[in-house]
Amino acid sequence: MSGTEERNGSTIIEVDSGGARLHELGYKQELKRDLSVLSNFAFSFSIISVLTGITTLYNTGLRYGGTVTMTYGWFVAGFFTMFVGLSMAEICSSYPTSGGLYYWSARLSGKEWAPFASWITGWFNIVGQWAVTTSVDFSLAQLLQVIILLSTGGNNGGGYSASKYVVIAFHGGILFVHAIINSLPISWLSLFGQLAAAWNVLGVFVLMILIPTVATERASAKFVFTHFNTENGVGIHNKFYIFVLGLLMSQYTVTGYDASAHMTEETKNADKNGPKGIISSIGISIIVGWGYLLGITFAVTNIPHLLDPDNDAGGYAIAEVFYLAFKNRYGSGVGGIVCLGIVAIAIFFCGMSCVTSNSRMVYAFSRDGAMPLSSFWHKVNKQEVPINAVWLSAFIAFCMALTSLESLVAFQAMVSIATIGLYISYALPIFFRVTLARNRFVPGPFNLGRYGAFVGWVAVLWVATITVFFSLPVQYPITKDTLNYTPVAVGGLFVLTISSWLLSARYWFKGPITNINS
Repeated sequence: MSGTEERNGSTIIEVDSGGARLHELGYKQELKRDLSVLSNFAFSFSIISVLTGITTLYNTGLRYGGTVTMTYGWFVAGFFTMFVGLSMAEICSSYPTSGGLYYWSARLSGKEWAPFASWITGWFNIVGQWAVTTSVDFSLAQLLQVIILLSTGGNNGGGYSASKYVVIAFHGGILFVHAIINSLPISWLSLFGQLAAAWNVLGVFVLMILIPTVATERASAKFVFTHFNTENGVGIHNKFYIFVLGLLMSQYTVTGYDASAHMTEETKNADKNGPKGIISSIGISIIVGWGYLLGITFAVTNIPHLLDPDNDAGGYAIAEVFYLAFKNRYGSGVGGIVCLGIVAIAIFFCGMSCVTSNSRMVYAFSRDGAMPLSSFWHKVNKQEVPINAVWLSAFIAFCMALTSLESLVAFQAMVSIATIGLYISYALPIFFRVTLARNRFVPGPFNLGRYGAFVGWVAVLWVATITVFFSLPVQYPITKDTLNYTPVAVGGLFVLTISSWLLSARYWFKGPITNINS
């Protein structure tokens, strides 16, 4: 039974509990409710994509602490992230709408604060999501450049190194394909999402076993579990400081699970299955991600070489690990290039799901009139897909990546919002849940009971902690080329959001608008 049942004479009409709850919240069903709990989970799991996050920031983990930071830091970040996920799941069960976080903030902050709370939460969430899509698809473009480099002889064999203009062209092409896929009916997206989840799981198991097996030199267990790398070349020697900076790899990876909330208006029994999607995607990602980390790290024997920009992979650590594993054993690195292809496909699926989640947030936010030209972005086509929102999300992700043409420092400032900005949007509704709404929050089918407030406070404090940690300088001496621009980027977004509220939005934005009678 998918929900409550209503009797009409002798006929039993099955009512979807998520659809009924959406109606109670004041919204009519406009998107096709066709996703199962597996499909809902698959979207979040493929956005978290441990193959994407770990591969992209493996250099960061190696440089700041090395194997110890990655091996143990993964569980530190995962443990506290689960608190964030549990709190979000509890709220999602009560308010299963595509708007997700910004709608939650409006309902939990009370009538007086609802417009402002939903405005700031919504913009941090939507810009954070765009930044995630930007960083994921740009990392795929960079990986394709590395694959081409290795396929043509490597950095030391006269291989072809694509220019920044070629990389940005790759990025644009990838986004174009993702927008086309996301223009398909939700049934097709569901199929792709499940394929993405399966690919991530199978890819992890293949690589974690294959790479250390093929490698002719393997690290000892002592090295993997006790070696702390302080030779980072960035002028930082305090071990706690180094460990903190190295956590970014793990925290960046385990993010994006709010996709399960944004897909709730297309999920059957979303008040139950949305929370399941959030929690299971985090939990399974922690387990398979640690396996991937261990497998790859057992093939690491020379950290300075992996971080050397003059190695065959141009300093791309995991690519060099894969390439050398096969080259040293078979005299050819082709097998390593194939393994990089496995990762590239996983990143492709991750970017695809990012655009899906982005477009649903744009759809919901514009439904409530919060965006310029809201009526245009809110439109759905005959297949009940928010088609305009899909192409807007892809276009903005392309524009954000154009900063890389100026400098990678500028680009890193842009995508830093992907971790900190997004987590701030996660923490705001949780903060309202444990403060303003502590005594009036009405939980849904999934709830934490008497532990809800405790879990919520741990989640909020963790987000506050990583916001400080990841804003710290990452290199000394500090210059315009070594400055950590994270606080600048996130602070800039905060200033723009508050300014737009004070100068304009407070006069016309009233928070989420019901449309049940429209």
